[in-house]
Amino acid sequence: QVQLVDSGGGLVQAGDSLRLSCAASGRTFRNYAMGWFRQAPGKEREFVAAISWSGGLAYYVDSVKGRFIISRDKFKNTAYLQMNSLNPEDADVYYCAADATPPGTNVFKLAPNYWGQGTQVTVSS
Repeated sequence: QVQLVDSGGGLVQAGDSLRLSCAASGRTFRNYAMGWFRQAPGKEREFVAAISWSGGLAYYVDSVKGRFIISRDKFKNTAYLQMNSLNPEDADVYYCAADATPPGTNVFKLAPNYWGQGTQVTVSS
């Protein structure tokens, strides 16, 4: 069983940066692909970024390429989303996700089995 706890959201101004964290419990976390999604009120949850179990493969939605960086620390059982050059369109609730599909490389079509509770990101213009 894997439990995910998101943190790091907050209120920032346009152009600022934030780093989200996703702390995972459970030994099998290190074998899972991880990702981040976001959701605005009344809208569907949207894929943002994913990273393979090894950290060697990453994939991003076009709207965040060049601005966001996904990473993971297997020793700390934590995944991160570094968000730079934030704009008001990035303001959403961000959710960490874990995909247990072997072999942990499913970054292009992440199918989460586990979700974090979400962390709010607000960007003022």
